[in-house]
This record gives sequence, C-alpha cells and structure tokens, in this order.
Amino acid sequence: MIFISLLILIMAIAIPSIRFNLSPNLFIRLTAIIFIFAAGLACNSLYIQSIESGLGIYSGLFHVTVTSQFIDIFIFITAALILTAWPIFNKQLFNNSYKNNSNFSPELDKFTLVNNNSNPTTEYSLIILFSTLGSSLLLSSADFISMYLSLELQSFGVYILATLYRNSESATAAGLKYFLLGGLSSCVILLGIALIYSYSGITNFESIFSLNSVLHAFGSYQSSSLGIILGFIFIFLGLLFKIAAAPLHNWAPDVYDNSPTIVTIWLTIIPKISIIFLLFEIINGLNLSTTLVVFDSIQFLPVFFLYLAKYKIVEIRNLLLLSALISLIIGTIVGLSQIRIKRLLAYSTISHIGFILLALAINSVNSIEALYFYIFQYTLTNLNVFLILLAFGYIINSKNLINNNLIEADINFISQLKGQFFNNPILSLSLSICLFSMAGVPPLIGFFSKYYVLYSAISSQYYLMAIIAILTSVISASYYIKIIRILHTEDNNSKINEIENNELVLNNFHSFLISSLTLAILLFLIKPTIILNSVQLLSILLFDKYPISWII
Repeated sequence: MIFISLLILIMAIAIPSIRFNLSPNLFIRLTAIIFIFAAGLACNSLYIQSIESGLGIYSGLFHVTVTSQFIDIFIFITAALILTAWPIFNKQLFNNSYKNNSNFSPELDKFTLVNNNSNPTTEYSLIILFSTLGSSLLLSSADFISMYLSLELQSFGVYILATLYRNSESATAAGLKYFLLGGLSSCVILLGIALIYSYSGITNFESIFSLNSVLHAFGSYQSSSLGIILGFIFIFLGLLFKIAAAPLHNWAPDVYDNSPTIVTIWLTIIPKISIIFLLFEIINGLNLSTTLVVFDSIQFLPVFFLYLAKYKIVEIRNLLLLSALISLIIGTIVGLSQIRIKRLLAYSTISHIGFILLALAINSVNSIEALYFYIFQYTLTNLNVFLILLAFGYIINSKNLINNNLIEADINFISQLKGQFFNNPILSLSLSICLFSMAGVPPLIGFFSKYYVLYSAISSQYYLMAIIAILTSVISASYYIKIIRILHTEDNNSKINEIENNELVLNNFHSFLISSLTLAILLFLIKPTIILNSVQLLSILLFDKYPISWII
C-alpha cells in the first residue's frame, strides 16, 4: 500500500501541471490518509488465520506475525499524527506575507509554495513515506539481507530529513554529522552480518538461532560458535548506536538540536520504535537467559580487554544492562546543565532508552509487557511535547512565519518560554502535564510505565538496576521542573503583539490533537484497561503462543 502510494505521488510530482496547481499542504493530507488507510489494511490482516503462527513471504526474507502487524498499525497511526504538525495557515496569513512583496504574482506564488527551500512540504511527505516503508519492512524482516536493506531505507530517509532545510547551516551540519556517524554504525552492523555468514553460511534468523542453540546444547565453543556470537555483538552495537543508547549517544543531542522541530519529532519516535523491536526479536531468538559465550583469552582479549583469566564467560544480556546503566546516568546528569530545550529533550530521550533497554535485557513476560507499555507512553508523551513546542514557536515567532521562515520559528532556548503561562495558559498547562508525566509523577501515564519496568526488574532480582533507575528518575525530575518554573515565571519585558497573534491561526486538528493527547496522559488512570490488556495479550502471545482469536 505505502509502496504503491509512493510511486503514484512521485509520478504526480514529476508532472509540472499537477505540481504547480495543487496546494503544497495537499501532499501532507494525502500522506496522512495513506498512513491511516495502511493502518486499516494492517488491522484487517489480523483476521487471516495463517498469521497466528507467522506468515513467511518473499522466500522467507520477511515474516509477518501478529506482533509485527500491531506495531505496523501503531507506527502508521503515529506517522499520520506527526504529519498534522506541519504548519497549515489561513489565507489571511499568506496574504499578509505578500503585502510588502512588490514582485508577487499568482504564478510565482504557486511555484514558491511548492518549491521554496524553507518550506519543503512535498519533499517532507515523500521522505516520510520512504522512511516509514523502511520501518515497516524492518519489523517484518526475517533475514539479515532484508534487515540491512530495510534499515538503510529507513536511515537514508532520516538523513535527508535532517538536511531538508537547505538554507539552514545548522540543519545541514546536523544532517552531515548524522549521515557520517550513521554510516559508521551501518558498517559495524554489516561487519557483524559478514562474520555470521562467514562462520555459518546462512542469513536467515530462524536458521541461525537454531544453529546457535544446537552448538550451545552440545557445549561446542569452537570458532564457529564464537564467530556467530561476535557477529551478533557487532550488530547489537550498531543498533544501539542508531537508537542513541549511551555510550553511543554523542550524535543525538547535536542532531536533535540543530534540526528543525518538525524533523526532530520524527527522529525521536519512529526510527527508535522499529529498531527496538528488531532488537527484541534478536534477543528473543537468542534466548539470552541460557546463552553464555565462552571467549578464549588469547583470541578475544584484544577485542574486549576483559580481566585476565584463561576463559571468560560473558552474557550478551550484560551488554544491554551496561548500556541501560550508562544511558540512565548520562541522560540524567548531563541533562541538568542544558539550556537549549531540544538538547535537554535529547538527553531525556537517552534516559528513557535506559528504561527500555532494562526491560529488554530482563526478557520476561512482565518486562515485555512493561516494554510495550513504555514505548506507547513514550511515543504519546514525546509527540505531545513537540507538538506543543511547535505551537509555541508559531505563536511566539509569528512574524517569521508570516515571512515563511519556519526555521527561525522554532523554540531553541528554554528561556524563550518565560512567562508563557500568562500569555498561553492552556498550552503551558498541557506542556507541564507532559513534563510531569516524563518525570514519572503519579497519577500520570509516565509514572505507571516506569513503575512496570521497575516492578519487572525487582521481580527478576535486578535490585541494583532498579535502585539506580529510581534515583536517576528522581534527579531527572529537576530539569523538567526547571522548564515548568520558567513557563510560570512572569516576564515583565515581554509584550504580546496582539495583531500578529490574531493573524496566526493554527491548524484545528493540531490543536485538537494536543488536547486529546494531554487528556490521555492526564486521565489514563480512569480507564487503563484498554491499553494494559492489549500489552498483556501481546506479551503472552510471544511467550505462550496463544491463538489470535484471544486478541480479536
């Protein structure tokens, strides 16, 4: 569905008469409709009986399951909601932008709205389609070949998104840094795939998992087994880099901060969801609770620099726990000193990745249930926070919007939000609710997501990780409260330009979406059964293989 729609849109854009006569916002609306229709098709596929045990397609390159279809639905709906954040202005705003333009003409207006570098609406929707197609294929990948191609399709779309605003030097620098470091992580993943193939001669996930189980069942720790596990370690490192897990996180704050907010929304949500579930699929296949890797000190000491001994026993799960621990600490401590709001939210995202990796490493029914729920609330809260920041940018910097400069309309510093409660109380209260939820304040949805992760950690006797997670969560609340304090601090020097504010009319659906997401975060405790039952059934389905009829 997405692929066919993508081809049709590319053909439509290539025809000059269609490109110049259609409104640029029409492409955004069409793309959102495509995502909603694709989500409906994915939901309808759940009624196929053969999908209960998984359905292999394209000679086993992809494996469609109930879980992959549910995540596809979630990604498509989220992508459609993100597209609504693109600024859609009324005619009065555009008319005012041309009052002082002596060179304005209707023909030039059509060309400018479609091709203006500062408002690349058409390109934005097309690249999002490419990236979402890669994310959807990545969720169903059952082979290293399809996994790598899907991952690169998603990644290249994100690289281009980061550099979409060609007139912005900061956005270009962010995209270039993201491309170079992302290419490095892709090389590490490709190296891991090459190692696995060279030692096993196969690329199919299920075959490799079966081979690995047989080797360990007979206690075979020869070069073939060690090469396979070493290849998986390289793949894990590359995937952890792409989700900005510490200590492989250095690119994230710079890229998120220098990219326009409309692009940062996408970077913080969609790519992470698909890669996290790919990690979960590999972890579940390797069965890390019983898989131990024995390293010969002579062969592997230069690689891992482990403590001196003849043999080392290293569990791959420990890599995830170590990354979760560092992510929790760095995301909390470094975030305290940030004055730029998107850099602060980037370190907040790193801290949330620590909770997600902790749930992944535990790999029990309770932890996977907590993982599903945490990703749901993470997407919900982050989407709402960035939608509110975009709305604040439209209101505070409405003059730049009239001049059609979306880059300068972004909120960059926390200080720009000073006193906004007295000018925009509803938006300020919505942002405060989202920040309290991210801090884990009860009875908001963010509290319950952290509670479930900590409960699963304690149930599995990860007491030290649970204590560190609690401490970092309490400390991180301070930089969320800092933003709330600035919001509610009156700024006597700020003056509202009533004329400009009255000229700016936000997209109605944008406002409706902010209010709906805020109410969902605030009132989760009133009706939690829908979400909790869904994530519980999904986790049971993975471990106990109940039939799909239980869910439908």
